[in-house]
Amino acid sequence: MPTLPWTVPNPAPQGAEVHVFASRFETRTIWGALRFLIRTPGVWRQVSRAPGAYGASLKAEPFKRTFWTLSAWESPAALKDFARSGTHAPTSQGLSAQMRDAKFATWQVSSDDLPLDWTEAFRRLT
Repeated sequence: MPTLPWTVPNPAPQGAEVHVFASRFETRTIWGALRFLIRTPGVWRQVSRAPGAYGASLKAEPFKRTFWTLSAWESPAALKDFARSGTHAPTSQGLSAQMRDAKFATWQVSSDDLPLDWTEAFRRLT
């Protein structure tokens, strides 16, 4: 699966503070990676319509069983609402047993810095 490019569900106001969230997931098996891939389109549709989402991207290395997400949000509350609703909530719960490792990072940037670059996300997640 190629990288899903930076998608902008809602334009961020100029000069606004933006909440950034990055994650790295590694599945236990190739089967777990396949399950992750199968469920990705539903979650991607949800994020593309999520209130408070200013942008998102996904990198997948399925043969290494590793997936990376990078997203920008209006607030931590907007991210929390997304994570606990729609397709994302049952998907994350259903895949939790498949995960070998998961790492998360959050930080703040100005909306003027969007779209985000993967370099900082990788640095914070390793």
